[in-house]
Amino acid sequence: MQNLLHNLNPEQLAAVTLPAQSALILAGAGSGKTRVLTTRIAWLVQTGQISPGGLLAVTFTNKAAKEMMTRLSAMLPINTRGMWIGTFHGLCNRLLRAHYRDAALPQSFQILDTQDQLSMIKRMLKALNIDDEKYPPRSLMYFINGAKDQGLRAKDVEVHDDFHRKFVELYDFYDNQCQREGVVDFAELLLRSYELLSRSQPLREHYQGRFRHILVDEFQDTNNLQYSWLKLLAGRDNAVFAVGDDDQSIYAFRGANVGNMSSFEREFQVQNLIRLEQNYRSHGHILDAANTLIAHNTKRLGKNLRTDAGHGEQIRIYEASSDLQEATWIIEESKSLIAEGALRSEIAVLYRSNAQSRVIEHALFTAGIPYRVYGGQRFFERAEIKHAIAYLQLIDNPNNDSAFLRAVNFPTRGIGARSLEQLQDAARQHGLSLHDAVAQVPGKPGVLLGRFVEMLDNVRRDTSVLPLPDMVQAVLEASGLLVHYQNEKEGADRIENLEQLVSAATLFIAEEGFGRAAPALQGPSSEAMAGAAIVNGDGVEIIDADAPLNVVMSPLSAFLSHASLEAGDNQAQAGQDAMQLMTVHSAKGLEFDAVFITGLEEGLFPHDNSEKEEGGVEEERRLMYVAITRARQRLYLSFSQTRMLHGQTRFNVKSRFFDELPEEALKWLSPKVQHHWFANQQQKAAWVDVPSRPSERTQTDSGWRIGQSVHHQKFGEGVIVNIEGGGGSARASINFGRNGMKLLDLTIAKLEKVE
Repeated sequence: MQNLLHNLNPEQLAAVTLPAQSALILAGAGSGKTRVLTTRIAWLVQTGQISPGGLLAVTFTNKAAKEMMTRLSAMLPINTRGMWIGTFHGLCNRLLRAHYRDAALPQSFQILDTQDQLSMIKRMLKALNIDDEKYPPRSLMYFINGAKDQGLRAKDVEVHDDFHRKFVELYDFYDNQCQREGVVDFAELLLRSYELLSRSQPLREHYQGRFRHILVDEFQDTNNLQYSWLKLLAGRDNAVFAVGDDDQSIYAFRGANVGNMSSFEREFQVQNLIRLEQNYRSHGHILDAANTLIAHNTKRLGKNLRTDAGHGEQIRIYEASSDLQEATWIIEESKSLIAEGALRSEIAVLYRSNAQSRVIEHALFTAGIPYRVYGGQRFFERAEIKHAIAYLQLIDNPNNDSAFLRAVNFPTRGIGARSLEQLQDAARQHGLSLHDAVAQVPGKPGVLLGRFVEMLDNVRRDTSVLPLPDMVQAVLEASGLLVHYQNEKEGADRIENLEQLVSAATLFIAEEGFGRAAPALQGPSSEAMAGAAIVNGDGVEIIDADAPLNVVMSPLSAFLSHASLEAGDNQAQAGQDAMQLMTVHSAKGLEFDAVFITGLEEGLFPHDNSEKEEGGVEEERRLMYVAITRARQRLYLSFSQTRMLHGQTRFNVKSRFFDELPEEALKWLSPKVQHHWFANQQQKAAWVDVPSRPSERTQTDSGWRIGQSVHHQKFGEGVIVNIEGGGGSARASINFGRNGMKLLDLTIAKLEKVE
């Protein structure tokens, strides 16, 4: 026991050894929250308060779940494979697989990732002859997922106008289409699981009785439906150990509700609120900046990070004349760090918008410095892998129309758009899947489609007894994908990726405990299912949650689910030592020795959209807080007077965040403009596009010029973006940041030049 709890600081120890009551742990950046979570689990098991199968731990990424299980394996002599530790989507998938009948799903239901979901919606709109310009497929997808995240079916959505009513009708049609094809999207996994637990009291009570302890990581990122799902599982008596940081809630655009933390504290009558404020990552000046900045947010539970590592170096701030100069400065500073012995992989450049990376990438390329854009295309999202997965989905479930349409003419088989229209018409007319409707298509199109279906059926028959890796290899060969890419000019890399898919299947079999000789297509035997089932007094069949995947589903179905779930995770790529480029959102959860935060200008960071949304500026401040706390030793902040974005030159005013940082923690590398915002003035966007063909003069007789930084006694700091007239009638359009655009007479306006 002592070994388990050694080296915990007082706050961590208090959190780990809390009694069996609901608790809220405010875990600041770099405060060791993963250690607290895993040690809490190990302590509960070691003290006999719970068995490994009697707790549920929810994370937001598969990477975090694997890290937790790895640490638990090192702490306790237990097999973590059967433990319910995973993401919301992964755990809901597991629940639905065990209770697919009660959930009204086929046993081999498949999961649509985002791309497949969008393809299905496009196909649906086309079949219904819906104008996709009037009803954009991507907008409809966001609408459907947003409604599901709120726990709403189409019948529950409130209709505001005719346009909205049409979206609701399409949502209902989409749901019916998914049900017919036996597929679910990511949002459906959680909603279907929630509905299942809501309507089945025996099932709900079974899992409430089982999971006496529920632990939740990154609680600040939960949406409304996730929180409702947790409340269902928790019931009235279970202990929920919620770990999160409201200061790092940055995913409102995904539906995250930072208010869930306050709701949890109130609804669960939390008596144990512990703040983890000891930071083991960053030096003092960095933490001082983070603490002072986030204190400007009004709706927070409150905490203050501290460190024993000393103040460290001051935060360096650089004002560039252009984004090119900003990029050049980043390169020079990075070269100095590398010359001092820093690893390139420990240097990160963060930006608010992806559009900012172009100039930085160009500068890095020109300087010959290797770099990687973090969060780029991942393995299961690559085109060649998506094609292979579609074939495997059709082997597993021939009624998957989305997979059918992806695979049917790739590689090309002479099956054109007209042939597919005929097929879709026949499927709709007879109420069949595309696979089954092929027999209804006459003439040459029917012959070509028939050959494709025959190939699929033959592969399904011939591979039915093969181990999963051999099956994947056979499908790659029979589909023609390998031959297709062998004939491509740059197909070698794609073939290598396809070969890695076979390796991925091999690793999956080993990790999930499937026997190599286990049939790849046959479902679980009736004997195995009977051994895994419990029939309670009400006659409800409850599948034993500890039953391995090779009992409740086939290896192929399990692997396809794994591929869909893994497609959303950021996966680090092996390779040479390289600088890291990423958006601030992508940086959450990461840390680096040196961090550059670029583009700190009004309208860019904070983003101008934040002014239009309630709580938007506070979320931007939380985003800045996250960016600052990524740095261990050195932090650099930069902004530019002008920036080229979307083909337009923009004159900028520095971000308000500079005025919210402690002076003693800052070191200005360029002349600082003395200015403080008027907090009570109306806040507006801080940059404007310069007209491509200005008719105005670029400079007045008195020396004022476009791009000139000025200071006005009332409006504060601004930038001249346009000049009209001359002599005694010159007027200037001046961007005063949050105080907006002003048209001032230069002969009477009391302006000061800021050099």
